[in-house]
Amino acid sequence: MKEDKHLEKATFAGGCFWCMVKPFDELPGIHGIISGYTGGLVEKPSYEEVKKGTTGHYEAVEITFDPVLFPYQKLLDLYWPQIDPTDEGGQFFDRGSQYKTAIFFHDEKQRELAERSKKEVASSGRFNKPIVTEILPASEFYAAEDYHQDFYKKNPEEYKQERIDSGRDAFIEENWRKDS
Repeated sequence: MKEDKHLEKATFAGGCFWCMVKPFDELPGIHGIISGYTGGLVEKPSYEEVKKGTTGHYEAVEITFDPVLFPYQKLLDLYWPQIDPTDEGGQFFDRGSQYKTAIFFHDEKQRELAERSKKEVASSGRFNKPIVTEILPASEFYAAEDYHQDFYKKNPEEYKQERIDSGRDAFIEENWRKDS
């Protein structure tokens, strides 16, 4: 049976890619999430290379989605509350350019929606510092090594501890859920 679905890709950097999979995973219209690297100059980088911060790559997730069931705007609405969009040095206890936040757009519509959503976050009054999350054109995406894929499912206790130790969950609770 042939599928007539038109699937699209969305790419988000939000610090540690382990923490960026679960919020999007297993939702209706999400067909897959790959942890990996993008935005840099090195072809087929390894985790060890990227974590040194010398490749120019961001840790990121590439999401394959059905825009009819899960529109790109809904992905953006889910992305922002996973991050500290004011931190230009990384995310939580992960420091360096490889852990910075960015939205990588795949077409003009995604760019426009990403820019609009960034302005909405900036004008929300939620933060008293500038929003530094970059909006960049998508480039080659390299899947991370297998042990990084679905990390939260394979290593639930380590994943949970990582989120607590990093300060991510406390930040989200304090800054994104306080008015929800």
